[in-house]
Amino acid sequence: MSDSDPAPSLYAAREPIFPRRVSGPFRNLKWIILIVTLGIYYVTPWIRWDRGPSLPDQAVLLDLANRRFYFFWIEIWPHEFYFVAGLLIMAGLGLFLFTSALGRVWCGYACPQTVWTDLFILVERWIEGDRNARLRLHRQEKMDLRKARLRLTKWTAWFLIGLATGGAWVFYFADAPTLLRDLVTGNAHPVAYTTMLILTGTTFLFGGFAREQICIYACPWPRIQAAMMDEDTLVVGYREWRGEPRGKGKRTADSELGDCIDCMACVNVCPVGIDIRDGQQLECITCALCIDACDDMMAKIGKPRGLIDYMALSDEAHERAGQPPKNIWKHILRPRTIMYTALWSLVGFALLFALFIRSEIDLTVAPVRNPTFVTMSDGTIRNTYDVRLRNKHGEERPFDLSLTGDLALALEIEGVDGQTVTVAPDTAQLVRVYITAAPDTGPARTDTSAVRIWVEDLDSGERAYKDTSFNGRGN
Repeated sequence: MSDSDPAPSLYAAREPIFPRRVSGPFRNLKWIILIVTLGIYYVTPWIRWDRGPSLPDQAVLLDLANRRFYFFWIEIWPHEFYFVAGLLIMAGLGLFLFTSALGRVWCGYACPQTVWTDLFILVERWIEGDRNARLRLHRQEKMDLRKARLRLTKWTAWFLIGLATGGAWVFYFADAPTLLRDLVTGNAHPVAYTTMLILTGTTFLFGGFAREQICIYACPWPRIQAAMMDEDTLVVGYREWRGEPRGKGKRTADSELGDCIDCMACVNVCPVGIDIRDGQQLECITCALCIDACDDMMAKIGKPRGLIDYMALSDEAHERAGQPPKNIWKHILRPRTIMYTALWSLVGFALLFALFIRSEIDLTVAPVRNPTFVTMSDGTIRNTYDVRLRNKHGEERPFDLSLTGDLALALEIEGVDGQTVTVAPDTAQLVRVYITAAPDTGPARTDTSAVRIWVEDLDSGERAYKDTSFNGRGN
């Protein structure tokens, strides 16, 4: 290249992809997953669950105002966030497991970007027609009345889907019927409108225009997945040894042509626009639509299915030699997948165990360290503690506070006669507690003494405790 030649551009403009309609078992599976996942997403906020008069009756609710997470009969408090962390760990291990066994099967079937893009393409096909009709419309440079009408209709449908997506999301954070009424009447909080606007816009852009660009450039998973895969991972591949040399000629006994007739059906149905016959590529989301398209063409020309199929690299040598591939379960059940399954199960069982053994009452103790102790006029040493009592029941409960440890220590509750505090239902109540020691007792004369604060639910008899320390004046 001479000095006068312009520098090559590093930017490549996006070439629009118009996937052709295809039918088959994998396409049907994608439709089922689309219907189920979108149904769960849109319907879940409207499911009711009776928790009593003082608690919300929405089955799934992220109550940020009161710092609660409700999932049917399960209620997660802020200090129990480890349950959420555990679920995220399980989701990550599940993703590792499926990727190790079946490649980017999550991306091809259940990823929100894939699900909403499929929905947007379906709407586009209903309005503008199948691939050839959409291509003609795209190549039509003149914006006539028909093209404007189809574009406006399509964009309106996309916008409504995006609006429903953003609307469904905000319903998870407040009572759905109440929030819907406030949204319609203009009385909802500005955060709700802002969230809906952002999600509407991102859904409209990502599902309608960016599509495969999100999978290729924005999503980090294509670059991470290689660490989860090996030669036994089942991925969508092309049996080159059977299909090549490809060509459109008639297959006869003397023909040297392979089974591939170069019909481009696998390319025309691909939502990311790649040719699977070129081998494994970062862009492939393992959606298997090319398998359906190729199997359909093989049936038409009287050839066996499987020219494009789920396959493992370790089977290539066997198949080239004319031997059958391994049993599918030998690919799935191998040390890597068994390890991921064991870790996933271990985390799941640990969460279930923690869920079933957790107490319906709880307390936290925070010693007030400024000052560490106070000497009263009669020489009594007093320590101050902030004790937070949690009542996870749906009705108010009387909680009794007591001490175990040195018998010379006494407990008092600020503003309360006796040692019983009534805590409102499903709330955490902060009380100021004083622990005192007479001047001539051991705790008063030592630097620190171990003490245990107990709380007892007087209705159920359930108990909980926290260990802390008592600071004396020392010698």
